[in-house]
Amino acid sequence: MISKDENPAQTADGQPEADQTADGQPEADRNADAEEDLRAEADRNADAEGTAAGSGTEQAAALPPDEAGPAVLASLADRLDRVEGQLAEFHRRAAHRESVIDHLHEQNQRLHGGIGRAILEPVVTDLIRLYGQLDREVRRLDAAGQDARLLWSFAEDVAQILDRCGIERFSAKPGDPVERDRHRPLGVVASDDESRHNTVAEVVSVGFYERDTGRIRRPVQARFYQYAPGEADQTPDVPQSQ
Repeated sequence: MISKDENPAQTADGQPEADQTADGQPEADRNADAEEDLRAEADRNADAEGTAAGSGTEQAAALPPDEAGPAVLASLADRLDRVEGQLAEFHRRAAHRESVIDHLHEQNQRLHGGIGRAILEPVVTDLIRLYGQLDREVRRLDAAGQDARLLWSFAEDVAQILDRCGIERFSAKPGDPVERDRHRPLGVVASDDESRHNTVAEVVSVGFYERDTGRIRRPVQARFYQYAPGEADQTPDVPQSQ
């Protein structure tokens, strides 16, 4: 049988009273306050872990109205500066990448052209030699008064093939001065005119050069005047190359 002193405390409406702490506050209210404090602490930690820009904006929002505007502008300016720096770095890398691509393309083109020239080198050499042989035969037939039109058409066909290979003809005119890198002397013609010394007297065969590089593949073959006092000018007796 329970004694009167052992009966639990009851409220005025007959319900049991809630447990109280030493200061008289109910235990449930104390637990609720503790949970609220934990949530508030978590919120503060989350705010502290935000980004610099976000923290700056939040700090600016917490400032008085007359100070919040400049702080927000400063935060935005800092963020824009970072974005601008990132864009500048991106453009720098893009420009470097484009320059590398252009350089590789140029090297590839040079390599491709070099391979093509290396493959065609013996063919071009033989075609130049063939043209020279046809040209000499045409001149011989012309000197003999025979029809050389057929052989000349063959020589022109060879010249067109060389042109498609990037090889062009060049010649010289009587009176042109000697150019050692472009002319090859085959003989001299005596002349008492000193102004004609070392000038072209007649062209024996045309020369060839590479259109892209300007390299001379075969110089012009010609006879040149040589000053000889007291001797009359000699007339070249070899027909000029076509």
